[in-house]
Amino acid sequence: MQKGETVRVRKLAVAGTVSLLLLAGCGGGSPSSIHQTSSSGSNPTPTITSISPNSTVAGSAAITSVITGTNFVAASVVNFGGPALATTFVNSKQLIAAIPSANLASVGTPAVTVTNPTPGGGTSNAINFTITSLSAPTIQVLFPNCIPAGEPSFQLQVAGPYPGSNFVTSSVVRWNGSNRPTTSDAINGLLAQISASDVTTAGTATVTVFNPGPGGGSSNALTFTITTGADYPQSIAVDTAGKFAYVASQGCDLSGYVSMYTINPTTGALTKIGPPVPTNDEFTDSVTVNPSGKFVYVASSGNVWDIDFGSIVTYAIDPTTGALTSTPGGITGTGVSGTPEFFNSMAFDPSGKFAYAADGGAFPATSFGGDSKVSMYTINSTTGALTSIGMIAAGSGPDSVAVDPTGKFAYVPNFSSNDVSMHTIDATTGALASIGTISAGAGPDSVAVDPAGKFAYVANWTGYETNGSVSMYTIDATTGALASIGSIAAGTSPYFVAVDPAGKFAYVANWTGPNSDGSVSMYTIDATTGVLTPTGTIATELSPTSIAIHPSGKFAYVTNSGSNSVSMYSIDSATGTLTLIGTIGT
Repeated sequence: MQKGETVRVRKLAVAGTVSLLLLAGCGGGSPSSIHQTSSSGSNPTPTITSISPNSTVAGSAAITSVITGTNFVAASVVNFGGPALATTFVNSKQLIAAIPSANLASVGTPAVTVTNPTPGGGTSNAINFTITSLSAPTIQVLFPNCIPAGEPSFQLQVAGPYPGSNFVTSSVVRWNGSNRPTTSDAINGLLAQISASDVTTAGTATVTVFNPGPGGGSSNALTFTITTGADYPQSIAVDTAGKFAYVASQGCDLSGYVSMYTINPTTGALTKIGPPVPTNDEFTDSVTVNPSGKFVYVASSGNVWDIDFGSIVTYAIDPTTGALTSTPGGITGTGVSGTPEFFNSMAFDPSGKFAYAADGGAFPATSFGGDSKVSMYTINSTTGALTSIGMIAAGSGPDSVAVDPTGKFAYVPNFSSNDVSMHTIDATTGALASIGTISAGAGPDSVAVDPAGKFAYVANWTGYETNGSVSMYTIDATTGALASIGSIAAGTSPYFVAVDPAGKFAYVANWTGPNSDGSVSMYTIDATTGVLTPTGTIATELSPTSIAIHPSGKFAYVTNSGSNSVSMYSIDSATGTLTLIGTIGT
């Protein structure tokens, strides 16, 4: 199992309107306007041998049917129980008739005939078209299948088996037994508009689909969950002024959210700012605040099973309230020159002019959905919009990026190749240039640079529910090259490493397991050598995934993906020891 693995739910890809694919019977050829007549100049009498399709259920959408027979002419008209239909002449053996939904509203067996005009001509033999009673529909999937309480109105996708959903144009989605505005969304799907008032309070709702008579009836029921907040938090970031905190969560349906908080400057306690903001992408992996404190960026690795490429979503920060507003200028996962991108995390240079995204994806580097690049961007200081300046190769499965405090160097741990890529940064363009790689432990996934730019630390995942380590390095101030100074033990499945603003302490979040209480390993940093000395561990809630240190160095925050919470800690300024303040939901 891969690091931080959660159950992934495949989103049903539905698009367009209800339609029916029709294949012609015998005959063929391209449409023609040649009028087929007998040698005497009279039109022949037509015959029909088959109709495809020749049946549907009452209440169906409009369909087209292929009529196969003989002696058809350009002016032939298909009759459906009497009324003439819009008819397309293909050739003397094939016609296409458009049957409107109004003609399919009632159960019956209307006769289908073909009429050729005079001179000569006449009406063919009849073949019955069967319209049967509706059946009760069947539903299998809801997307989303959950949402945090307090979210705005949204569209609910309801899908059934194909074939066998028994959806028709008059099918209606019901929310706790009440109809909701419903439209068709592909052969086996419906879209229902769910209002904000339907999801104001945490709990559950019952979703069904109803087909009106004759026949018809209600489907089986599926449960929709309204959660107290966003699920599976993956990352936390604090703004540069220390006023606000933001948490990126994958969401219970893997549709991402960003939770927003204010920070009490005295106690460090977090207070929620409204409901979480949806990111409208899957597998939301990280959140980062621009050094200017004006913008938040959320990176998503997407879902390879849906061919749902990753994205970077940009938000503006309200300087008074901390609330986020989505802005243009994000990045879609089609990437540079159409290359798929699956973003794991982001970092910025200290000036806030350049951004770098680890494009490692969620799967092995050689597979679709796994990559080995770092994407590079310039940042519009007014709007926060990102502009690509290309990509640069990294090792296999780059998982995160860190930029040193001088803005001269960048470091990328590569989860699959067990090394760290080292780069210089062009001060004018922001472009990265490789200066090589250096070995790390097994499964390196997070890197931090101390605030003096002298040392770097990499958390090594090592293995699923396996004790890991932290690799330690010195940084050459001139070249940016890393030199190993050894490694030190961490807890089980180390996931994230952070250094306090004074460069005195380091902290590692140990993921531990999907249903296990995690921990944070605490270390002091030798100011001369950079070597870490362990000072103990402190328990977290389930499966911690990231750490953010307050700019004052007084507080630390840890996201717990298994318990949907953030643990808040005070930091002892002399020892670096963490003391729990409390927890808050995401």
